[in-house]
Amino acid sequence: MSTSSLPGLLPELEIVRKDFPILERTFEGVPLVYLDSANTSQKPQIVIDTMVDHLERHNANIARAMHHLGAESTEAFEGGRDAVARFIGAPDRDEVIFTKNASEALNLVANTLMWARGDLQIGEGDEVVITELEHHSNIVPWQLLTERTGATLRWFGLTDDGQLDVSNIDELITERTKVVSLAWVSNMLGTILPIAEITKRAHAVGDHGRGAVVVVDASQAAPQLPIDLAAMPADERPDFLAFTGHKTVGPTGIGVLWGRRALLEQLPPFLGGGEMIATVRMEKSTYAGIPHKFEAGTPPIVEAVGLGAALDYLSHIGLDAIHAHEQAITGYALDGLATVPGLTVLGPLDATQRGGAIAFELDGVHPHDIAQVLDSQGIAVRAGHHCAKPAHARFGVQASTRMSSYLYTTPGEIDALIEGLEYTRRYFKLA
Repeated sequence: MSTSSLPGLLPELEIVRKDFPILERTFEGVPLVYLDSANTSQKPQIVIDTMVDHLERHNANIARAMHHLGAESTEAFEGGRDAVARFIGAPDRDEVIFTKNASEALNLVANTLMWARGDLQIGEGDEVVITELEHHSNIVPWQLLTERTGATLRWFGLTDDGQLDVSNIDELITERTKVVSLAWVSNMLGTILPIAEITKRAHAVGDHGRGAVVVVDASQAAPQLPIDLAAMPADERPDFLAFTGHKTVGPTGIGVLWGRRALLEQLPPFLGGGEMIATVRMEKSTYAGIPHKFEAGTPPIVEAVGLGAALDYLSHIGLDAIHAHEQAITGYALDGLATVPGLTVLGPLDATQRGGAIAFELDGVHPHDIAQVLDSQGIAVRAGHHCAKPAHARFGVQASTRMSSYLYTTPGEIDALIEGLEYTRRYFKLA
């Protein structure tokens, strides 16, 4: 299929693909078809060049060195923070905290809430609400918090078609709820969750002087959905939002936590060390203001610089255009997968209700075998439980194969996947 015959595709798709040098790779003459972007996205040349330039010409520690290189490095690092603030519409750039990934960002929130005092303190009788489709990074920290504080962990279930079951929202989110933490987009089912509805309900409850604290894992949302926190109605805006750089065409080793200033200022530090302090005495230390209170030690400097370049790159293309492209490719993929005998898609079948990650089963073939056969055809997908074992258990499966597209994915690559699945069926004598 030509790129122009599918409505919604990026009009400059072939130009965009040229920005990603890895897409030119071949394996024994077979071109790479990269369909694992929900795992990690590929990087455009501008990100690679920006990081190399920083290392070659501006490398120094930030905030400490009293010389030109130190000033340049600090400016570039803080420029990455500015880029994040622009990308998500943060009301205040100091509300942006750098972590090493989204997992650390979510653990930062869970741990500091566990150590909090006053009306943020969590204990017996309190409840934390998550969902059944979460990535393990948004399950385990809350399990640890509730085990250590005596609070109770509760969760939203899933419908048979992979949607979040919000029919009992008033029974789940109550006066006892202190935290609601949920993904914006599922990394396995692709489901887009009703963030505004759940946040509004959470902010309306609570007998502790405020509504429940809402934490959103935007790791799968940030790459493909426009986010403008400042434009959200106050009662629908989450209190914390986390995402990771390597899924937004940026480097690994860098993640983001955004939080409301009032809450960040109330929470205790997460890690102790250099830069997060105001004064250190042997008897006691006092702490820096945000964001530095939560950024102990030398941060991932060149990674933050690369992330800034990545987010500016995505913003230049436009998140509305990227979202439209993702929906077009996802719809095309769902139609193609429906033609493969014995294949079952897990999650919503309407492309407008989901992101670009599509997990599926193929009768008679283990997911790992599917991935290996596809890899022999140059097609990269993921197989396993995708760090979402409870969601798999909900649908009675141990593992699945997952394809995931992004802004550089073409209809021709989806055609190659469908042909590869037909080849897989023949290979295992199912066709």
